[in-house]
Amino acid sequence: MIRLLRALGRLTVDGVWQVGFATRFLFVMLRHSGPSFARFSLTIRELYFSGVLSLVIIVVSGAFVGMVLGLQGYDTLQRFGSESALGSIVALSLLRELGPVVAALLFASRAGSAVTAEIGLMKATEQLTAMDMMAVNPIARVVAPRFWGGVLSMPLLAAIFSTVGVIGGWFIGVVVIGVDNGTFWSQMANSVDFREDVMNGVVKSFVFGWAVSLIAVFQGYDCTPTAEGVSRAITKTVVYSSLTVLALDFILTSFMYIGK
Repeated sequence: MIRLLRALGRLTVDGVWQVGFATRFLFVMLRHSGPSFARFSLTIRELYFSGVLSLVIIVVSGAFVGMVLGLQGYDTLQRFGSESALGSIVALSLLRELGPVVAALLFASRAGSAVTAEIGLMKATEQLTAMDMMAVNPIARVVAPRFWGGVLSMPLLAAIFSTVGVIGGWFIGVVVIGVDNGTFWSQMANSVDFREDVMNGVVKSFVFGWAVSLIAVFQGYDCTPTAEGVSRAITKTVVYSSLTVLALDFILTSFMYIGK
């Protein structure tokens, strides 16, 4: 029993220390973010790395998620004689929840893990230490551009995911099953509200981008400079990012929809 309490206490102390250090790390990074925008080419390169190189998995996943929504939505609505509402179901599901959440999970798996590995390897090979010795701030030169690249690319990826998903749902519903094309789009247009549905999805994706990008750069910068340490940091990035995205989704949904 005593050992269990000691282990629980150790985990609690380590967790509080990690959260405190990550918060301090965030403020230091924001304070040294000037070069990321003064030399915007640094951020543009990271936008390409985090955003453009993630397009394939985002587009393919969005298409399949939209097609599954089309099939499942039609099967459910058919039982109540409401097949005409298929467009509304597909659009609202993607814009409110699936678009931001699934895109963030894919972003964490692809771009977040890659950023952690890159920064962790630079630390393991003492490149960050060499920059510090040459009076080049590694946070301003390496960490901040990767952070802002992730923050800026995440809303764009979520928007692309939702758009492709709607097209996938339209393909299954209209082309394959035979739902009326005009009804599909008109029901969608009447059901989707720009502020409550579209903008709330954008806010979610922006918050998820902040969280995933911070976890990725922090785990890379804080990892043990060994091969095992970098591997462990990559695993932590994916696990922590996934849990954080799901928790933040619940919190944001509570404020946005339940509190109306």
